[in-house]
Amino acid sequence: MASKRWLISWIGNADHQASEGAAASGEGPIATALTHAASFDRVCLLTNYPHERSAAYCAWLEQRCGYKDAAVDLQEIGLRSPIDYASIYDEVSKHLKDLGLPRPDVELTFHLSPGTPAMAAIWIMLAKTRFPAKLIQTSKEHGLESVDFPFDLANDFLPEFLQRSGERIERLAQGPTEGASQFSKILHQSDAVRQQVQLARRIAAHDVPVLILGETGTGKELFAEAICAASERAGKPFVAVNCGALSPELANSELFGHVKGAFTGAVAARKGHFQEANGGTLFLDEVGDLPLETQVRLLRALQAKEVTPLGDSKPVKVDVRIIAATHRDLAADVAAGRFREDLFHRLAVGILRLPPLRQRDGDTDLLADTFLARINADAKGKPEAQEKKISASARKILAQHPWPGNIRELYHTLLRAAIWSSGPVIQAEDLQAALLQIQPADQSSFSRPLTQGFDLQELLDDISRDYIAKALKQTGDRKTAAARMLGFANHQTLGNWMKRLELETQEQHD
Repeated sequence: MASKRWLISWIGNADHQASEGAAASGEGPIATALTHAASFDRVCLLTNYPHERSAAYCAWLEQRCGYKDAAVDLQEIGLRSPIDYASIYDEVSKHLKDLGLPRPDVELTFHLSPGTPAMAAIWIMLAKTRFPAKLIQTSKEHGLESVDFPFDLANDFLPEFLQRSGERIERLAQGPTEGASQFSKILHQSDAVRQQVQLARRIAAHDVPVLILGETGTGKELFAEAICAASERAGKPFVAVNCGALSPELANSELFGHVKGAFTGAVAARKGHFQEANGGTLFLDEVGDLPLETQVRLLRALQAKEVTPLGDSKPVKVDVRIIAATHRDLAADVAAGRFREDLFHRLAVGILRLPPLRQRDGDTDLLADTFLARINADAKGKPEAQEKKISASARKILAQHPWPGNIRELYHTLLRAAIWSSGPVIQAEDLQAALLQIQPADQSSFSRPLTQGFDLQELLDDISRDYIAKALKQTGDRKTAAARMLGFANHQTLGNWMKRLELETQEQHD
């Protein structure tokens, strides 16, 4: 019979805020549980926050709830992401095993409330399988509650799962399904994209929100369209909205609609994009650019599956699948307060991370040939039209260029090169002239991307030219002083470097 009672829980943001004096957080989920439950012999707290912050929380908790320091343990857990189910499962299971659990003399309790929904899901899974435990949750409205799931995961779910798995194996053995064709527009041969396509196909089968991350021009909308076409909502409305183009004043009206007279200029009622996409899919491109006020309304729409048009008090039910995309670092925006954390977790259920073109081995040539074939087909029959081909020297430039604008930049570069080249073959100089050399003001040689065709010696030579020029400028073109500044033994060594690097200056010595 168990003689010891252990509570195991993540430390959540609300817990930290409670210890730091945020009035809206009350005393936080963990303190609420310890205050209202019978005393635990040991409280094991897991954190993926900075150690100093969580250690300060533990000290506050001990004083607040009357627990001795020896009874409260703090363990830092390294996670790839607080919503990465596999990472959470692996790390928590490892920690519980390190604690010697399960033990016949220990009665375990897992606290579901602190942390992310993914963390709560893993607690439930572990409690019903490897580490039998009681489950509790806390809230401001209801205080401490016991959570009961009247099923045995192994006995009730596993047989059904194995049956479904067997049926799936039979379907796979019969050959590819028609649904694969929905992703045929995503041209690729690289493993990086193949993995994301496979993941997108699995996500398409589940009617959950999707967040697509990737640089501008990586094909986020193409993935969104493919997911919609491969889902149960195929054939239903697909409404694409560029959130970055919505003004803060009209964003709420565009998304959620308005009634006549809701604001100056609202001469007629208007359905918003949510109602236009009802039954189908709403693609929110550049969702990270939405104003905070609109983010609040979007969160409400996702939670309640209803929208309230501006100027109206009656909500309208909507059935919409959200696919959001952004080139921004949303995790950094959450940390900086520019994007709501609760909305981020609502959107980031199915996550895709599209690689930039410079990381897609072999795809540049494939895309270039496909785009050029399309350009040739569009130009056919027009005055002075020629069937264009790409020379070997031009292909080398294609492979070496970092493509900051990704697929979109590649297409328009080829289009310019095809127009500007005078002959049937696009030469290296034609392609070089068609490239738009746009670099950030603080771009340095050290940030040059490592792509196919990268030349380390060329990079080192560029750095050498830059520093030799700086040294000569600072010393008034005095080679001896410049050589000393650069660490050379004498000015003759500097002269040899300058000759090799084809640098010229007036010979002035000390």
